[in-house]
Amino acid sequence: MAKREDIKKVLIIGSGPIVIGQACEFDYSGTQACKALRELGYKIVLVNSNPATIMTDPVMADATYIEPLNVERLSQIIEKERPDALLPNLGGQTGLNMAMELNKAGVLDKYGVKVIGVNLDAIERGEDREIFKETMKSLGIDTPRSGICHTVEGAEKIAEEIGFPLVVRPAYTMGGQGGGFCYNVEELRTIVANGLDLSMTHQCLIEESILGWEELEVEVVRDSKNQMVAICTIENIDAVGVHTGDSFCAAPFMTIDKDLEKKLQEMAFKIVENIGVIGGTNVQFAHNPKTGRVVIIEINPRTSRSSALASKATGFPIALVSAKLASGLTLDEIPYWRDGTLEKYTLGGAPDGDYVVLKFARWAFEKFRGAKDELGTSMKAVGEVMAIGKNFKETFQKAIRGLENGRSGLGFAKDFNKKSADELCEMLKTASSERYFQLYEAIRKGVPLSKLSEITYVKEFFLQQMKELVDLEEEMLKNPGRVPE
Repeated sequence: MAKREDIKKVLIIGSGPIVIGQACEFDYSGTQACKALRELGYKIVLVNSNPATIMTDPVMADATYIEPLNVERLSQIIEKERPDALLPNLGGQTGLNMAMELNKAGVLDKYGVKVIGVNLDAIERGEDREIFKETMKSLGIDTPRSGICHTVEGAEKIAEEIGFPLVVRPAYTMGGQGGGFCYNVEELRTIVANGLDLSMTHQCLIEESILGWEELEVEVVRDSKNQMVAICTIENIDAVGVHTGDSFCAAPFMTIDKDLEKKLQEMAFKIVENIGVIGGTNVQFAHNPKTGRVVIIEINPRTSRSSALASKATGFPIALVSAKLASGLTLDEIPYWRDGTLEKYTLGGAPDGDYVVLKFARWAFEKFRGAKDELGTSMKAVGEVMAIGKNFKETFQKAIRGLENGRSGLGFAKDFNKKSADELCEMLKTASSERYFQLYEAIRKGVPLSKLSEITYVKEFFLQQMKELVDLEEEMLKNPGRVPE
């Protein structure tokens, strides 16, 4: 298929202010979309309320509006510019939500604006918790036991049926905003009330707890011919319970066997085909290593922070390719800079190279008075670093230095080395931004890796890698000036 000739001007909606839980990855995506579509000869109208972005540089679009992202202002811009199409899935959750609101308000029909890249039904199937659950059931894909509520009283009835602990997941929010774990009725009432208030559809999913399961992601790109590529697999080293935006992550999978990887990829392809997204989709699974049960957590029918990581990790420009696919091109028509073939990417999801990629989040709790340094299902990171190396240990140390917080490595941070083994174990019971620095010193104190894994749910493989770093550091401290063998 060639590019679409029925559209000449495309409206791209940005993601708004850079806030906790929604950061600069969407500036990257929007910028890539502008470049891709202008190369194809389309006129671009860009709307974003945040001037501190690259996408709002005057050279990026033919018309740039720095305006509030609401239906009233976007309607005025559409009336003035008369775009033929709207590309909503490169502006994060904000872009998707605004597309839905414009459609419900009748603005898109009134001015004849086509939605490209993802149809509105696909957004509902991916974002509306009830529709998503029914879609997964029709595909034979397991989901955690759950119920949908629109009131606090409804949530309490679901809790009686499923039992505590529970997870609350509001619909149409990002970064886990408004959600969380709850262990009793009082916590449930507080979290649900907040979640319903933040949800665009005043809807929350009340779900059985899968705390401690492995969280695994597959990045998929699909075109209009239903050709699909698994660009990248991402293993969350922090288990379910820590939002993936706060989680320490590795690409490709490092401890997952090939049979499970193949199963996850097949399930991801089935989901993306059914949802019907054109471009990039992030699919998140949970795997119980004790029973082997796999459940789908959620999908993002758009580019996400994981898409940005996968793009940098593999060299495959997901946002740029997604924009071109939305214009009508197909994967076999888009030359890839390595060798220009499609077949290479249908075979697996690992980065194309003999290297390890790690993502480590960057927090700034010190800048927010009264903020607790505790990690959960709501994202609290303000950014992240990505490191590349030949092995886990090298890459981990690079990631720590990349945080630019004055720490050159994992050891001797914040006087954790002065704490006793018992004190460190007590600290580790609550996930925080300091967890891996605390783990490092607990390993130095001789705490068994099995015990640390039991407390944190971090696999012993990763703890063993840290122990090897500890052992090397201890050897160097005892023999200053001598290069270890």
